[in-house]
Amino acid sequence: MDLRRWQQDIIDGLPDILKAHRRFIIKAPTGAGKTVLASQIISQFYEGKKVIVLCHRLVLLEQLERALGREHRVQKLNLTKNEKPFTDYEVLLSTSTRAKDILDDAIKQADLLIIDEAHRVSPNGTGYKRILDCFNEHGKDDAHMIGLTASPERRTADQRDQLSLAFDAIIDGADMNQLFDDGILVRPRYRPHFIHDLDLGHIDVSCGDFPVAKLAPAIIKSSMISHACDIYLEERKNVVPKPVSAWFCPDVTVAETTVEAIQELDISVELITAQTPIKERMAMLKAHEDGEVEAIVSVGVLAEGWDNPHCNIIVHMRPTLSKVLWGQSVGRGLRAAPNKDSCVVIDVSSNWSTFGPVEQLQWSLWSHRGSYMKFKNRFEWIAQQPVDEQKSYFLCDQKQPSGLRCSHVYLKNKFEDGGCPVCGSLSAIDIHKEQKMDSSVNDIGLHRLFFERIPAIYGEMNHSIWRTLGQTAWTGSEKPELIFLAFCKAFALVSGEPSHTDSEFWKLTLDGEAAVRKFLVENRLQIVKAEEMNHAILVDGLMHGRKIRALQANHGILLCGELFEGLDADMLERKYQRALQIIERLAVMGCSSQDNLPYFKAKDIIG
Repeated sequence: MDLRRWQQDIIDGLPDILKAHRRFIIKAPTGAGKTVLASQIISQFYEGKKVIVLCHRLVLLEQLERALGREHRVQKLNLTKNEKPFTDYEVLLSTSTRAKDILDDAIKQADLLIIDEAHRVSPNGTGYKRILDCFNEHGKDDAHMIGLTASPERRTADQRDQLSLAFDAIIDGADMNQLFDDGILVRPRYRPHFIHDLDLGHIDVSCGDFPVAKLAPAIIKSSMISHACDIYLEERKNVVPKPVSAWFCPDVTVAETTVEAIQELDISVELITAQTPIKERMAMLKAHEDGEVEAIVSVGVLAEGWDNPHCNIIVHMRPTLSKVLWGQSVGRGLRAAPNKDSCVVIDVSSNWSTFGPVEQLQWSLWSHRGSYMKFKNRFEWIAQQPVDEQKSYFLCDQKQPSGLRCSHVYLKNKFEDGGCPVCGSLSAIDIHKEQKMDSSVNDIGLHRLFFERIPAIYGEMNHSIWRTLGQTAWTGSEKPELIFLAFCKAFALVSGEPSHTDSEFWKLTLDGEAAVRKFLVENRLQIVKAEEMNHAILVDGLMHGRKIRALQANHGILLCGELFEGLDADMLERKYQRALQIIERLAVMGCSSQDNLPYFKAKDIIG
């Protein structure tokens, strides 16, 4: 079998990967060929050995059975199957909840465990926790666990439910730009719009995302569906050979309203939900793939495991705090097909301006509450882009004959007269400028301030005085001062050694966080968790401002400054980046004598 470049690269490097990691994720975009890679790994490294392939949904299981069955002796585990595993086959397929006793027995014998859609693995959930525990405690010493996913991240603040507790590393497989160049995927062409009358500010997102029960009424009340239909009518004229679209909605009420609006445009459309019978669903998808149905509107069932390569328009109608959901949905339209040169991504949910283009998404095995709370700002990605004196992102403010604002988000030269690419209007808001004005400090400014102020102030202060007053600084600190001091303590304690993988970075960072938590618990200091980390606190301490008093500011600067004399610039930079991660986690998670985390248990310190 001829492999794609990225697949061959993984195969060539797999012996070294297997030596370095027992449990790892191979990351590759939707449509890159992860199932083919899995088949080749089995053929070239596990021929005649015992392999388990798991996924979380029956539909995906059937797809895997068809794909892997061409090259291997495969058996799908049935709920009623009582025989011993691997009797007359080498590859066992199952969901994470089927025939638990047989699956447990299989894991003890298996040489390889492959988990498809591995971002679904919940180390603290009812399904995968038992499997992970069985693999770790009873699996063969030389067995490996490989996860496959396009989006290796879980959106959760629960530190017992992190992907890093299941996998040791992320192995980058296919780069999306490489797949674009190779013609395996087509490039997305984004059409982002901001819906002015969609009010999300009042919705509580403490559960980790916009609750559907609150989100759906807000969408129905707004002009989102009207915007989506108007934009779709424009874009469907520009795709070849003909428009084939997938619409992603948050719930059935939004989906049904969307279907009605599409029908009024005299466009063929079908609605698929989790309640759609499987045979009916398959018939609808077949009609969609054959071009008999132009638009498929879905609720929570097509973001994973479904692929129609002819789909050339994605309409995203679900605002979310999950870049996993955003990336998975857009990926459904990027598979290459004859005469298909791109995929139009109509985003009326502000996910493009929140997370950025899917080909630029960054992933991590660890997350915390602040890692998704920041996405409440629906221009978060735009706000984080470096300041460019020539170009900026604008929001078209022109009112259309329909009564709706154009609301297109676009990049343009600040000093040229060109207007909105959609409507031509010059009436627009400079989003980048507005975001920078609203932000008290950005990462670039804080970084510059830290590396300028610390050595300058440290060089002028009386070190012995501020060192002697250290205990007083901690015990007498107010909430903001404790955050500043904890950041400085994190900088002092965290390792500055280089890391070469995501898992190495987080291992060193969490070791540093544990050391800071140990110090705080030993000294009976408590950080009360907050909604988000306010970086202005750190600026205030570095600048001797109003919130951080001189005692706390100078002691914190002393803790950091002592390291500037003995470490090189690269070590200091690595310590700074890790300390920033630590204080963000401490601020949004808090710290107390009740801490019970996988990497730090306060009871072990208290005794």
